[in-house]
Amino acid sequence: MRLSSVLAVFRPALPLILGLSLGCSLSLLMVSWTQGDADDSCGDELGNGKLFTGRGDAQKDSRDGAGEEDFQPRIVPYHKDPNKPHKKVLRTRYIHTELGIRERLLVGVLTSRATLNTLAVAVNRTVAHRFHRTFFFTGLRSPKVPHGMTVVAHGDDRPVWLMYETVRHLHQHYGSDYDWFLLAQDDTYMQADRLSELVGHLTAGQDLYMGRAEEFIGGEEKARYCHGGYGYLLSRSLLARLQPHLDTCRNDILSVRPDEWLGRCIIDYLGLSCVEVHQEMTYRYFELGKNADPEREDGAQFKNAFTVHPISEPNLMYRLHKRFSQIELEWTYLQIQQLQVINWEYFTEEHIYSCIDSSPKCEMRGADRADVSAVLEIAVERLNERYQPQLRFRKRRLLNGYRRFDPTRGMEYVLDLALEAYTQKGHSQVIAKRVTLLRPLSAVEIIPMPYVTEATRVQVILPVTAQDQDYVGNFLDMYVMNTLDTHDNVLLTFLFIYDPFDAQRVSQTDVFAGIKAMIGEVEKRYGDVKIPWISVKTEVPSQVKLMDIISKKHPVDTLFFLAGVWTEVNADFLNRCRMNAISNWQAFFPVHFQEYSPAVMYRDQPPSAASASFASEALRDGHFDRHVFDEACFYNADYMTARTKMAADILDNEELLESMDVYDIFVRYSGLHVFRAVEPALIQKYVRRACNPRFSEDIYHRCVLSNLEGLGSRSHLAMAIFEQEQANST
Repeated sequence: MRLSSVLAVFRPALPLILGLSLGCSLSLLMVSWTQGDADDSCGDELGNGKLFTGRGDAQKDSRDGAGEEDFQPRIVPYHKDPNKPHKKVLRTRYIHTELGIRERLLVGVLTSRATLNTLAVAVNRTVAHRFHRTFFFTGLRSPKVPHGMTVVAHGDDRPVWLMYETVRHLHQHYGSDYDWFLLAQDDTYMQADRLSELVGHLTAGQDLYMGRAEEFIGGEEKARYCHGGYGYLLSRSLLARLQPHLDTCRNDILSVRPDEWLGRCIIDYLGLSCVEVHQEMTYRYFELGKNADPEREDGAQFKNAFTVHPISEPNLMYRLHKRFSQIELEWTYLQIQQLQVINWEYFTEEHIYSCIDSSPKCEMRGADRADVSAVLEIAVERLNERYQPQLRFRKRRLLNGYRRFDPTRGMEYVLDLALEAYTQKGHSQVIAKRVTLLRPLSAVEIIPMPYVTEATRVQVILPVTAQDQDYVGNFLDMYVMNTLDTHDNVLLTFLFIYDPFDAQRVSQTDVFAGIKAMIGEVEKRYGDVKIPWISVKTEVPSQVKLMDIISKKHPVDTLFFLAGVWTEVNADFLNRCRMNAISNWQAFFPVHFQEYSPAVMYRDQPPSAASASFASEALRDGHFDRHVFDEACFYNADYMTARTKMAADILDNEELLESMDVYDIFVRYSGLHVFRAVEPALIQKYVRRACNPRFSEDIYHRCVLSNLEGLGSRSHLAMAIFEQEQANST
């Protein structure tokens, strides 16, 4: 939940700072902050710790279920009884306590009396200080407890009993204070920073059992348990659900290994198996060989490992820690170097030699061309101001141009100019002069953003034509998996668009009968889910006309996500839709990532596993489609306000509705911030769109450009043409 945010917008200033050498010119950025008085309108229930509902209330009041109670705050209204004396409200000291925010990770290390003063001490000295809390659990306490370690002795050295008591202790004492629990043995080396980063990317409030997946003895079933030597993660919600079954597991499950016993208990009573990959995050581990030397380990699996096992002696633990510290230091230096290097772009007055599509040269046009022209004019003006009346300069041409954008300063230029210099007596000579200029960053604008929440319900609107039917099945599968199975607060409405011919035959043959059957199967599978649909007959399915129909059927506070059949809905994007669409303030138009045509990208070879998945590596096989404005997130009230302002223009031109889309409506008539940004979580498979010539020329032209640029990158297109020419020549 984001309570407040501040957006800083940097606008380049018009003045340029000129220098005749490569020296630096700095500009000062000033920001003023104003702090207002906070409203103190909390009810008495706040002091009793009732700000958030418990598990029972969350299950009763929300379809999100028990795993999502973290994100379901209960609004406590303030009612002052005039008959009772005023009582001062007691506020908690820290805001994270008042809001119920938990720490991310607690680490439990399983040790023994024999290894408490050796391996456990090595764990404590190497990585324990990098975690928020680290506990060492043992059966029997050693006569001498090491200094600076939190040791919990359960009184019994039996491995399974130690595991049982440890899990019960964690839930009883810390189950409401932490989101994740990591259990590991004392012969395990842990990379603290990487494990903390891993849990930072995982969604809290879900049942998860994550580590190195191992088969049970015999290996007859598909279920897996997490190997204790490499550590494993248990979520808070899983720990809470497991607690009632621990006693039964202790009495009914016989096992020598404690990790197998815990895995069997989780599988039998919660139906969860150990996983190594979750939400595109991988639990990485490394098995250390006998007599291995950490200094000689140089493979990617070792360097990227979160945990290393087995560690036979404390000295090996310290050597591993030294090796991983060196690796982290090398990575840090590399990141610093990459951040410090800002590449220069070479340009002339007509072309620039660093293009977005990776081509070697492209035409200088638009804002770039206007900016370069202005810089050249100002450079000559400043030279004349400095050297007049002795010399007067006139630009002949730009010999070489270099520019780079420094986020701390602004746009820097280095210009090699061919100048014609005139003296007071009228003599002239062509000379070459190098100048440096800076267009500094200034005029910082602080924009306070209104309150938004990630708990808002999203109403997904999916328009479907007869030509789009083949893609609806994939859309519906992804919607079910990413929203219904996860109990996300999302509703879906289909908008079936019939042309006049299909509308006349709907009683005999319904072109959308197959889709309606799929919707019925989903509703049958999820008894409490209803997916409504609306039928519309039109020859020109204008986005504005369709939204007019949808808008009238929903409350004004509805948050719409206008989707396409090629969109794959997921939780990451839906949360950004909730955060970036702000009622009476901002509308969000994401730029989706479009995969290139497989026929061009792969030709005779099948796509790789990386490109077939939706991991971050897949973004190499496509591009952000800037020509499509179909997807949008906005509130119904904002759309209705914009359409009201548009009513006067429609009276004069009725065809205006067909020549505009929803993006144009918000830009021209809303007065809101129209936020347009690339969205990596909104990924679409390749598709060739059907461009309707009855739309406006601008919409039709954008559709054609989207199809052309979506075929492939310049290098793959060039290779395809080369192969075709070779085939034709033979």
